[in-house]
Amino acid sequence: MHPHLIKILSLSALTAGILAASAGARADDAAAEAKAPTFSAEPCCNLCPAAHDAKNYVTRYQQNFTTLVQAQGDWLFRTQEDLRTEFNTTPEGFRRMKQLHDAFQSKGVELVVVYQPTRGLVNRNKLNPEQKARFDYDKALKSYQGMLGRFAQMGYVVPDLSPLTNEQLPDTLPAHDFYFRGDQHWTPYGAQRTAKIVAEKVKQMPAFADIPKREFETHKSGRMGKTGTLHNMAGQLCGTSYAVQYMDQFTTEPKGEAGDGDLFGDSGNPEITLVGTSHSGKNYNFSGFLQQELGADILNVAFPGGGLEGSMLQYLGSEEFQNKPPKILIWEFSPLYRLDQETIYRQMMALLDNGCEGKDAQLSGSTTLKPGKNELMVNSKNMDLRNSSHQVDIRFADTSVKTLQATLWYMNGRHEDIKIEKPETSDTDGRFAFELRTDEDWASQNLLAVEVQGPEAGTAGQKVEAKICKRNVFPSAGQRTAQIGQ
Repeated sequence: MHPHLIKILSLSALTAGILAASAGARADDAAAEAKAPTFSAEPCCNLCPAAHDAKNYVTRYQQNFTTLVQAQGDWLFRTQEDLRTEFNTTPEGFRRMKQLHDAFQSKGVELVVVYQPTRGLVNRNKLNPEQKARFDYDKALKSYQGMLGRFAQMGYVVPDLSPLTNEQLPDTLPAHDFYFRGDQHWTPYGAQRTAKIVAEKVKQMPAFADIPKREFETHKSGRMGKTGTLHNMAGQLCGTSYAVQYMDQFTTEPKGEAGDGDLFGDSGNPEITLVGTSHSGKNYNFSGFLQQELGADILNVAFPGGGLEGSMLQYLGSEEFQNKPPKILIWEFSPLYRLDQETIYRQMMALLDNGCEGKDAQLSGSTTLKPGKNELMVNSKNMDLRNSSHQVDIRFADTSVKTLQATLWYMNGRHEDIKIEKPETSDTDGRFAFELRTDEDWASQNLLAVEVQGPEAGTAGQKVEAKICKRNVFPSAGQRTAQIGQ
């Protein structure tokens, strides 16, 4: 408990106390003592009843915190995310993850999955005794390790981060906790401990052997103040405020080359790329710690607010990836994100194939947008544009466009409304590439037309163009091995 975080429960008691003290000056000592005010105090920020009611978590963002749990001191946890005991996805999610792995491998890219352990698994000793007893740590750990095993079965390289769980730091190192007290992000110390395990696994990869090596060194570069997302949510629901948590920050630089202005020195372009969530952003120096542990350059394309797929999609659509894909791609994400979001895979697979760039367009069209529905393409010749073998590449002249709303019409009268939103924090190119839908019974549908929702009135007039082309059918890992052997 922070001594300064005390709330006085009764202002009227304080007023009465002042009056009593005044009266006591004229009375004997015993009478004055009898009339002295009494104060009761409790820790400032125990959660209010509203924080325990899931109905109060209304917006999509708030629902990521359902529901907050009070732990020791300023520690807060989320019931659904931090204290989850099951790590899984749907059969379709597993199928798509396997397909994605094989597509990368067919391009000579090995994927490393950094699947973070939850705050509950790592910092369960910060829970109050009642919550700690209620949280089935053994079940959660077994399920987490099972999910790591499923990734490995698909062919991903999967560092085992389970040794980081059940953290028990000595009292002399409270500032070195893996996670922040009131925030879902790891601390730089958590990022550092993760990087050590990830690097050991990467060093064992055959693809790592020929990657140019370079020495790095890390030093403390300042302090950050973290106003936690969990603390902020508690503030919204309860009107409380928490102390800012301060934490060391670190910077990693090539050994003996600091300030020489040469980003990659003699090693050329990095052959390892890091994509991921805000955990991989600069604040926590995860990529820096990885560089030091690996002794190799890393291109870090992660950015805050990118979520599961934001930095991956931005990178796949970039010239860096299309012209020189990395040998090793490290993909960091947390169990917070669902792995069966079909629209994400449709984009990833299309961008891996660079959309319709350099391909013969089966159908194309362009228009100047007006508010409302805008017809982009019509399959007037009744061509075979079945979903199972085609993809769409839509480009807005305005590269700042971050949302696509389109309707795909089919010959039998069915239609699909699709909405793709890129993170506000992303650098966008106005491009939206995606495979036509193949889940359930959509694969055999034949495309009739594509409509795009135009901008709000007053911002009309921008141009948009679209193409439909054949998609690349990526060979599976088994097929690729057979092809190599021929």
